[in-house]
Amino acid sequence: MSLGGGQNTEGTNAGGIFVQFNQDCTSLVAGSSNGYHLFALTPDDGIEEIYASRTGQDTCLVDRLFSSSLVAVVTVSAPRKLIVCHYKKGTEICNYSYSNTILAVKLNRSRLIVCLEESLHIHNIRDMKILHTIRDTPPNPRGLCALSPCVEHCYVAYPGSSAVGEVQIFDAVHLNAKCVLSAHDSPVAALAWSMCGRRLATASERGTVIRVFSVPERARLHEFRRGVKRCVSIACLAFSACGAYLAATSNTETVHVFRTQEAASGAAGADAAACADADAGKPEPPAAPAADGWMGWISAAVSAGAGYLPAQVQDVLAQGRAFACAHLPHTGYRAVAAITNVSRSPRLLVATAQGVLYVYALDPNEGGECTLLRHHRFLELTPAGGATPDSPPLPAQGVGAAGNSYAGALRGRDPARMTESERACELGAALEASPPRGQHRS
Repeated sequence: MSLGGGQNTEGTNAGGIFVQFNQDCTSLVAGSSNGYHLFALTPDDGIEEIYASRTGQDTCLVDRLFSSSLVAVVTVSAPRKLIVCHYKKGTEICNYSYSNTILAVKLNRSRLIVCLEESLHIHNIRDMKILHTIRDTPPNPRGLCALSPCVEHCYVAYPGSSAVGEVQIFDAVHLNAKCVLSAHDSPVAALAWSMCGRRLATASERGTVIRVFSVPERARLHEFRRGVKRCVSIACLAFSACGAYLAATSNTETVHVFRTQEAASGAAGADAAACADADAGKPEPPAAPAADGWMGWISAAVSAGAGYLPAQVQDVLAQGRAFACAHLPHTGYRAVAAITNVSRSPRLLVATAQGVLYVYALDPNEGGECTLLRHHRFLELTPAGGATPDSPPLPAQGVGAAGNSYAGALRGRDPARMTESERACELGAALEASPPRGQHRS
């Protein structure tokens, strides 16, 4: 669930703000030309800034581990260096340099994944030691990869080919290859795991079909058609925490929401049902057609005569359509989505590289057009250095201003002088979850 407008789909903030929801969609992180920012999503469909680094460094990647104080940062001035921070203390815990530009960083409570163009580096998040490196991966200039948020099913998905839509699944705990999915005919453009870590959503560069697979069984559970008129670039796929919905953003103004199962009575029940379905490793039966209406009549007629149609036509007719959709007021900026609950009511959240968060109401019964409830301007687009027409340039900070280290800008100790035990203590303190300030849950 990340974005930007630069060298990769995971994003740098060239031409926009880097934006990403954290793993459980309780907060929003943003990287700008002035540093990184953390925002809490509040129960009244609002947003509250809880931290701003204001280091004066152009931040191209940032991710927060759930509601903890652990933040991973990559800056434009040092694109090969990963910086791990304790944001509440304002300290840098450690940093690591790699042989090439960092294109994506993924976190869960067990592992931290660093994606380069032709390799993946797997760290133990408890001590940041490198456990394994997947070398000589197919060229992946957009840094496409996805890490399951679930520790029990700690899988990494990444493209297995640059020519076709093959997806490699790697077990980041046992450090072995799990399976290979033949997901699409054209190269993969987007990947997303469900919260239970047993469902993987994929989209290709054509952007017309979205598929959901069970892992490691490799069974195709769902196939959704985003549209038939034109091919688009899928920017983001995102499951709801309950596993009942899947959102997709693209380079168009429309955000699609697909229903992967009938909504359960509660989030926990739905998530458990999703995991149970995936564990079974069997595709779900198609939804029953509507009992009345002309669409129901057409569905019944198609089902009755499906055996007489060409296989390709049967496949298209069997594909599900969007359950709901939302239209963004502005286009031209990449967008990421999340689906969560406010007072037991589903919400579709869309954050854009323009620095705007849109909050839509999602009708769990009827679907259809989502109603825009609120929108928030959480950051202003500014040129490098953070200067705006109405404000003077910020004084130089960060590298070259305080001990030639990012830690100096964050007022912390030099991580190079930390012992392993001190670093472990700092990581342990950062990993402790913060009390929810704006819990976006019912």
